[in-house]
Amino acid sequence: MTERFAIYYAPSATGPLWERASTWLGRDCSDGDLFDGAVAGIDRDRLLNLTQSANRYGFHATLKAPMALVEGASEADLRGAMAQFASEHQPVNLGKPRLALLDGFLALLVDDNDALQDFAAHVVERFDIFRAPMSVKDRAARASGNLSPRQLELLDAYGYPYVFDEFRFHMTLSDRMSDADTAELRQAAATWLAPVLDEPLVLDRLALYREPDSGKPFSRIADFKLGDAG
Repeated sequence: MTERFAIYYAPSATGPLWERASTWLGRDCSDGDLFDGAVAGIDRDRLLNLTQSANRYGFHATLKAPMALVEGASEADLRGAMAQFASEHQPVNLGKPRLALLDGFLALLVDDNDALQDFAAHVVERFDIFRAPMSVKDRAARASGNLSPRQLELLDAYGYPYVFDEFRFHMTLSDRMSDADTAELRQAAATWLAPVLDEPLVLDRLALYREPDSGKPFSRIADFKLGDAG
């Protein structure tokens, strides 16, 4: 079994953004619920076809990318470290999210934020001790896609190319799409998410996600509230 864990930000699993985004993706990874029916005029089968990867990973923003645990470390160890880290940091205001295209896929983005960049860097550094070395296969998979020399350097150092100066907060809502699909899906997403995009986001927790085996759906298994967010 190739079990992996990821440290993400995700909004409250009882909040409207989570509920709307999970319905859009067709799966609530916090409780396993699956959703049928069209969304904003997009047939469910077609929507699932355009969100396969996003559905598998669950709604989130990556802070520490999926990793196998280093030998000698356990899930309990990781949970303990996350609880300690969360107690030492305060929530980060992100402002209002906006729907945008990012490298060909739909995502919710936020404006540049020094506090967010600093927080994300701390997460990467603090939890790298839990990351097992990448396999040759995993390294090849993450190195595909025309990475820059800097991104390759970060990949080899931290197991993921989009950290530190290459980090960009995003909450993915689709897989990479063709031009033919983009306009229709973007309009549908804008319609579906409009009721929840006027509320500013606050990064108020770390969420622990688990992939039980390679290629299986991720589950949201624990939340750790930051500082006085509880």
